[in-house]
Amino acid sequence: METQQQLNYERIARAIDYIRQHFKEQPNLDAVAEEVNLSPFHFQRLFTDWAGVSPKKFLQYTSLTHAKGILRGNREATLFDTAYETGLSGTSRLHDLFVQIEGMTPAAYKNGGKQLEIAYDFGGSPFGRLIVASTSKGVCHLAFFTDERQALADLQAKFPNANMSRKSVDIQQDALSVFQSDWEKLPEVKLHLKGTAFQLKVWEALLKIPMGQLTTYGSIAQQIEMPSASRAVGTAIGSNPVAFLIPCHRVIQSTGTFGGYMWGETRKTAMIGWEGAKIGADPAQLHYAQ
Repeated sequence: METQQQLNYERIARAIDYIRQHFKEQPNLDAVAEEVNLSPFHFQRLFTDWAGVSPKKFLQYTSLTHAKGILRGNREATLFDTAYETGLSGTSRLHDLFVQIEGMTPAAYKNGGKQLEIAYDFGGSPFGRLIVASTSKGVCHLAFFTDERQALADLQAKFPNANMSRKSVDIQQDALSVFQSDWEKLPEVKLHLKGTAFQLKVWEALLKIPMGQLTTYGSIAQQIEMPSASRAVGTAIGSNPVAFLIPCHRVIQSTGTFGGYMWGETRKTAMIGWEGAKIGADPAQLHYAQ
């Protein structure tokens, strides 16, 4: 006998398959809800709880993924062709979709950030060497590394056609100064982030975790009003492009174990202990942020 939870899962799985197969038709909420025999209101709430995003947002992500594939794979593809093949009514909708979710226009995506000017440099911290990169708007990349060449290659892979130059600028120095306990400058550090609306919402929540406090993936999900999206929250945290400044190291498992970290579990443990020491807290007694 099926439980209600199993039934709900099957309905959401059917809805996801339906959206993926019919995204070129740009089905509305009523059409997808009817496909799984639910009222639009109930379906909207159930889908958001299970998938971490609304049905409309999932459709947008699916459409965007298809459009990105066209622009990457066919240099001759025009924006009109891409919009048509994605099921969008015109290039203006394609433009809005890219700006809203990808943080850039479709033309900018196609040329890989060709017009973007990025300055980068290398620096030190108590936890190892760092590569820091910035645009005129703010820090766009900050990562720990062990191999300088690989660190630069990773940066270039994220912005393949940007104009890059190695130089130190004030934006970068403000970012690195936090490792010298110059905490007063932290609110002044500007960030230039590119991510989905969901990722940006998660990263914004991370910025609110005070130094010396920890939280869990479930708590972040609650904070962004998506209590069932802990797994999606974990994925967004794992995509954090700016180490330390966006403090994903302050998020641990609900069991109390520190858990994984993009730049190594040992480094995460050291960072939590170091922050606790800086504010005079016993690392073993660090408390959860509310």
